[in-house]
Amino acid sequence: MKTTQAHRIRAMVLSASFLVLALGIVPAQTVTGTASAYDIMLSVYNRPQPVDMAADLTMTLIDARGKERVRELKQISASFDGIDKKIMEFQSPADVRGTAFMNWSYTVDSRSDDQWIFLPALNRVRRISSDGKGDSFMGSDFSYDDLGARHPDQDTHIVIKTESINGEACWVIESKPRVPGGTYSKTISWVSKERTMGLKREFYDRSGALLKVLTVLELKEMGKYLMITHTDMNNVQKKHHTTMQFGSVRIDTKVKDESFTERSLMKGL
Repeated sequence: MKTTQAHRIRAMVLSASFLVLALGIVPAQTVTGTASAYDIMLSVYNRPQPVDMAADLTMTLIDARGKERVRELKQISASFDGIDKKIMEFQSPADVRGTAFMNWSYTVDSRSDDQWIFLPALNRVRRISSDGKGDSFMGSDFSYDDLGARHPDQDTHIVIKTESINGEACWVIESKPRVPGGTYSKTISWVSKERTMGLKREFYDRSGALLKVLTVLELKEMGKYLMITHTDMNNVQKKHHTTMQFGSVRIDTKVKDESFTERSLMKGL
């Protein structure tokens, strides 16, 4: 049975994060001026979202010289009994067509995400190991880890300052993993005070150096939801960045639970 609990994206929370790349509005009264950093991040994590979503997605990889590689995907996501599920399937170009990724995030506790990828050339589904979650997703600047969701209980959080982005006042929150040794040593998030949603996030590598910056480029109102439809992940160390832009977004389309299986990865959306 589906729940109306938020679909997570660590794109912007996301450990980024995000990568459903959809953040909803939380009523302003749920976070007060005296709220702790943990309360703020929990409110972002628990933001209201559609029961399910389907969309087209354009991923553009841009190198230091400005050369672009464009990839087209389809994505579906839904929540079932405390498990947020997502599938992303490449439609083009031909060399990646049919490659599909599935993520299950657990909303009840801080259990790590389960992830799988289907590689048509091998005609098999491979489970992403915990050691492999820091790897690049299909040559992009998003890691597999960025495509899941990270529960606030997995980190410690402090408000380090307040700052405005495009005139919008934000809490700036530093988050560090309670158990060291993960993909990042820390992240810093800019969370809108008015809308309790992430607008920007910095990711720091294991040595503590700035690695990547995720920025929200566009938001659109869809029904009662405010959705992030365009983001940029900039790898400052490699001078390479990846944009994600959603189109033809459909919400509450009654996506079925049986759509999120290893078999469905192989059959395609």
